[in-house]
Amino acid sequence: MPRLHSGLAVLLGAALVVPVFPAATPAAAAAATGAVCDHQPALNVTAPAGAVAVDPAVEGDLSVKTQASPPGTTFWLPPGTHLLAADQFGQVIPKDGDVYLGAPGAVLDGRGLNRAAFTQLAKNVVIRGLTIRNFVAPQDQGVVNHDSGEHWVIENNTIENNRGAALMAGARQEVRGNCLRGNGQYGMNAYRPDNAITGLVVEGNEIAANNVDDWETRSPGCGCSGGIKFWSVNGADVRGNWIHHNHGAGVWADTNDNDFLIEDNLIEDNDAEAIFYEISYNAVIRHNTIRRNNLVAGGRRASRGDNFPSASVYLSESGGEPRVPARTDLIDVYGNVFEDNWSGITLWENADRFCNSPANTSYATCTKLVSDRNLCAAPGIDDEPLFSDCRWKTQRVEIHSNTFRFDPASPGCAGLCGRMAVLSNYGTYPSWSPYKGTLVQDAITREQDNYWYSNDYTGPWTFVTGDNSRTLTPAQWQASPWYKDDCSSFDGVTPQC
Repeated sequence: MPRLHSGLAVLLGAALVVPVFPAATPAAAAAATGAVCDHQPALNVTAPAGAVAVDPAVEGDLSVKTQASPPGTTFWLPPGTHLLAADQFGQVIPKDGDVYLGAPGAVLDGRGLNRAAFTQLAKNVVIRGLTIRNFVAPQDQGVVNHDSGEHWVIENNTIENNRGAALMAGARQEVRGNCLRGNGQYGMNAYRPDNAITGLVVEGNEIAANNVDDWETRSPGCGCSGGIKFWSVNGADVRGNWIHHNHGAGVWADTNDNDFLIEDNLIEDNDAEAIFYEISYNAVIRHNTIRRNNLVAGGRRASRGDNFPSASVYLSESGGEPRVPARTDLIDVYGNVFEDNWSGITLWENADRFCNSPANTSYATCTKLVSDRNLCAAPGIDDEPLFSDCRWKTQRVEIHSNTFRFDPASPGCAGLCGRMAVLSNYGTYPSWSPYKGTLVQDAITREQDNYWYSNDYTGPWTFVTGDNSRTLTPAQWQASPWYKDDCSSFDGVTPQC
């Protein structure tokens, strides 16, 4: 018999707690269906009362006037091209509460020389209405909020054609209504070495065509590309964005992220995954439109003879964990529409990738349940609680009430498109690993509360379970011993529930 997932708990009279999340704003929902780039509102046409006007004819005027003014000053940049000092370290260093307002046509240009535009650790900085371009941030660094200051509000800017990331993120940062386009590495890189980013809001932006420098080719395996990358962020709302044509993943959360809400986004035509959630915890992914993603990366993988189920939503060593505080204790994927992606959703757990294993690419990082990675070693790891807590588990994932549409005529599929998957590899490494053999394969498929149910499928979908060698029809997927997708419909056939 199938196990009871929380979506059916109410049928047996069990108490069902449904997490409540804030609804997306109308502006955010509208942004997900229309362009932001090249359609920014005409803001700050005249200088506000008391603002310090910046002269575009004076090189470095913005930096000099920022340095000379007290905290909390408002600076107004009139139309024209504003330059910083002719030095790679020419930059603006805001003070707490400073506000930077750009009139229509105000451009801050790094002219291929300056590394960063706004730097250091001031709090409560506002940047609104500017075009910021041609800065040359190094790999993994950003142009705006270079040092991840706290509670910066970055609104209605166009940040484009820079190297590195358009911007970095700090705690409680608000990123709204921006065009983050054509940057060398990321539209945004949410990372601080102290893992102190919390309460991040990314709303109503257009995040397009980033990673023009093709970092995954320049540095294979770096995991350092795409539209947005999150590292160890605790609490993020990503809503109402148009995330498209990025050369890599659209949204990538990597390494101990937690408490994410990804909703009401239009995510399309990204070379790799629409959403990649990796060695992380607790998320709600709902009401997104996800289409034509991973066609480039999936096709490239297939051309090499690799039959791994490359997905549009990839949950890798990630799951719900009640012991990690968040707004949900699941990864809850519902109410989304998937159209003509390379494949659907893959749940994966690498049996050899766990805390303190040499196979863990985030080698210095442990799970959120173990304070010292050195504890995850023989012989202690053979016993509880370390046996359980040293693994990033793909567990407590619920995939329901989604629509999956797939046209088999997509070029280059070679029978490898249109798949759903839950699988692991056969554990072999390292020699002292307690997770060898099929232990993790059995756990992810049948023991870790991963459920599909009440979905609607159109097209010749197939299903991969356990490992790459097992491909199932819908009827086999629903039958013993897998029991997936109860109450789901296939090509319009009404399910029997």
